[in-house]
Amino acid sequence: MWRSVLAFSALALFGAGLTGCALNKFEQREPWRDQAEQACNAKRLVETSEFITPAKAIEGPGVCGMLQPYRVTRLGGGSVALKQRVTLACPALAEAEAWLADTIQPAANLYFGQPVAEINAGTYACRGRNNQAGAKLSEHSFGNAVDIMSFKLADGYVITVKGGWRGTEAEQGFLREVFLGACARFSTVLAPGSNVFHYDHIHVDLARHDPRGLRRICQPLIKFTPQLGTDGVARPVSRPRPVERLPAPPQAPVDVEEDDPYGVSPMSQKAAPRAAPSQLARVPAPRAAPSAYVAAPVSRPRLATAHGFDEPAPGFEREPLSLSAPSLSDPIY
Repeated sequence: MWRSVLAFSALALFGAGLTGCALNKFEQREPWRDQAEQACNAKRLVETSEFITPAKAIEGPGVCGMLQPYRVTRLGGGSVALKQRVTLACPALAEAEAWLADTIQPAANLYFGQPVAEINAGTYACRGRNNQAGAKLSEHSFGNAVDIMSFKLADGYVITVKGGWRGTEAEQGFLREVFLGACARFSTVLAPGSNVFHYDHIHVDLARHDPRGLRRICQPLIKFTPQLGTDGVARPVSRPRPVERLPAPPQAPVDVEEDDPYGVSPMSQKAAPRAAPSQLARVPAPRAAPSAYVAAPVSRPRLATAHGFDEPAPGFEREPLSLSAPSLSDPIY
């Protein structure tokens, strides 16, 4: 029996050691996190209800956790269900509610004629960024981030981020409206095409990328003209009002687009064949520049004996061989 107890204890210690290795032991909890939570709660930006209930403070492991977590089963005053219960701190929860009211529901009504009824989202998890052991802690570790995987409309139709980003025109338009609306409210927004870790969800958080919290990251660059607000009717802005941050980078010009995780990345070799995408999301591929080596004759020219070196050899009079390097304007992967 003692052997069994010792073996179990050894396994428990080994598991605890692995958990500790997955976190950055030297990372400190920045003071602004608690300050942001306290300010949000003092302003009562989150209204508790049967769907949003306060919980005990989460302290650890390490610096993970939050002062006042909220357990959330529904958003929008109960009108939008969450596929699984989420845990968020006050700042991220308040912004998520405002994002839902200002962008997500108006976009759903614009492109599909009906509201969103359910959202599949992920929130609190004490882990490194992109689930990488030893990496800087993710904003999910502080209840300060949300991952959106899919939306279900009132009629049961499901729009996944993975499939809809290259789906129908309505799906593409809706998800891009959602993406740009998030860029106006959150300091970090990562969608398919930003990197290999976000090919199937939209990540939003309120991280501080500079001491004042004014810098924002909104990726990828997309070629898209928002349709929300084009009717000239002023739309109300929900509380909290978006923070005045530094301007986000302009969206992609006509001939540049980076939101293509399947067509231009190495992952495209493994991706299943897809239907031709809409013009909303892709531009025609540029024609390859003619190579200087194609013009050279196939047969080897006879060595010149009657000509000096100041004259071209037979077969090379019209187009001399270029000694410049091939064009590197196209991306190399």
